[in-house]
Amino acid sequence: MIKAIPFDFPYDGRLELQHTALLAIDLQEDFLSPTGYFARNGYDPSPLRAILPAVNRLIAAARAAGLTIIHTRQGYRADMADMTPYEKWRRKRAGLDGTDVLLRSGPGFQICADIDVKPEDIIIDKTCNSAFTYTDLELVLRARGITHLMFIGCTTDVCVHTTLREACDRNFQCLTISDACASGDQYAHEAALHMVTVEDGVFGALADSAAVIAALRQFAGAAR
Repeated sequence: MIKAIPFDFPYDGRLELQHTALLAIDLQEDFLSPTGYFARNGYDPSPLRAILPAVNRLIAAARAAGLTIIHTRQGYRADMADMTPYEKWRRKRAGLDGTDVLLRSGPGFQICADIDVKPEDIIIDKTCNSAFTYTDLELVLRARGITHLMFIGCTTDVCVHTTLREACDRNFQCLTISDACASGDQYAHEAALHMVTVEDGVFGALADSAAVIAALRQFAGAAR
């Protein structure tokens, strides 16, 4: 089991690596770059970039242990046909009209070059905060027999938490890795992590990367 709060993960003591996925949420240039969407919207991307070493250590440990690794990317069609009037209004309000930020045609849509992405990794593209909305994420997970999810990425309070909540409602067992998630708003980040643990783990469990990596290495060694 993985040392976590408010309980060690998973709750039933049975972590099967072939049924577990590491879900990396929206670690894209638009959120991590000093010239991307996040920065242009007035947020400091440095807290997001600060998690990259932990993210890459987790990806390496997960890959060595045989976990499925899934990356998500948020962005809209180049013609913005899939962008709601509200999102267009927010875009104009932020002064982003005429730019390619958060568009799949722009360079900011790509996963950050500092992230270790392999050809065998799965990439899910989305338009909404949840990676389950209007995507084939659940189909992919069910087809591969995935029952347990480990969450990393950004932002903790928006896309990570929205996807986490939907995963819990779909009966996946969820672990959020605290120091591999980040937000441009520290208060929102801390609140989102706290919310995982309330009501005896209403949204699963919370662990740090060191505990997860130690457990994955132990599991991987025992499997050899």
